[in-house]
Amino acid sequence: MFIDQVKVYLKAGRGGDGAVSFRREKGVPKGGPDGGHGGHGGHVLLVAEKNLATLAYYRFHPVNRAKNGEPGARARKQGKRGANLELRVPVGTVVKDAVTGRILCDLIEPGQGYIAAKGGKGGRGNTSFATSTHQAPREHEPGRPGEERELLLELKMIADVGLIGFPNVGKSTLISKISAARPVIADYPFTTLIPNLGVVDVRTGRSFIVADIPGLIEGAHRGQGLGIQFLKHVERTRILVHLIDVSPYSGRDPIEDYWIVRKEIAAFDPALAARPQYIAANKIDLLREEDAGRLAAVKKLAAAEKCRFFAVSAMKKEGLDRLVRALDEAVARLEAESSASRGNQR
Repeated sequence: MFIDQVKVYLKAGRGGDGAVSFRREKGVPKGGPDGGHGGHGGHVLLVAEKNLATLAYYRFHPVNRAKNGEPGARARKQGKRGANLELRVPVGTVVKDAVTGRILCDLIEPGQGYIAAKGGKGGRGNTSFATSTHQAPREHEPGRPGEERELLLELKMIADVGLIGFPNVGKSTLISKISAARPVIADYPFTTLIPNLGVVDVRTGRSFIVADIPGLIEGAHRGQGLGIQFLKHVERTRILVHLIDVSPYSGRDPIEDYWIVRKEIAAFDPALAARPQYIAANKIDLLREEDAGRLAAVKKLAAAEKCRFFAVSAMKKEGLDRLVRALDEAVARLEAESSASRGNQR
């Protein structure tokens, strides 16, 4: 089950109480205070895990608690610290305050962690309250409660390339041909109800990740169709590929489709619309001689938009090698630029 947004309640462990105790040994009938401190409560941590792709676990386990610290004991023994609770979430999970919506953390690297709820401090034992004039104190501190947090976890997939376009233009077929991903494919709109990720292995030994984003329609940024439920998954992509159906059987205008999707992307996030964009005219195997104008119109559009153009048939694997090579080169170039930028900031 693919779940990309959940609300969770997290409670860190309570600190253990400090002990009230006095040293009682043979020959020392009136020893001083020796009550130990309580152990600290366990934290609740969120840790990014690269092998996870959904937040489904938290749909069924929304309440999670860390262990309490143990109380102090005689002979100045400190209570055992409560065990931390580590909760695994997919890489790309954004952590928000469920009440204010404020972003608290963005877990974008495998192994990256965030203390979502801090454990309570253990209380002091009576040894801490002894003074020269107060040598037999019975005071102690109770352990402090751990933090309680209600958080919203939102998954935004991390991919190098995002495939965008209207429903049924062939995005799922394309990703199944260039990667090992096996999405559900059928000849009706909104077959794809979840984003699919595929790793594209290139002959150079490199690889990049491509995301098949469920079909967009006009008004998507306002929630029409599958709407912003999935638009957010293209926010982290480096490159966008507009897949356009140029076959005469779709009953749609490929130029109009491009502009609608382009407008929806810009309305959702102007910065996203400024990223490198390619145009791939799909289903060229279905074109007849009299349909040549449809392909020529999309090629002319790509030139006007200064977008690289590719004519492909995902079903027949025509033109896919050229598309994959171009995407691999672009991803490598962007990665190099990003690395150089990080190096200059140090």
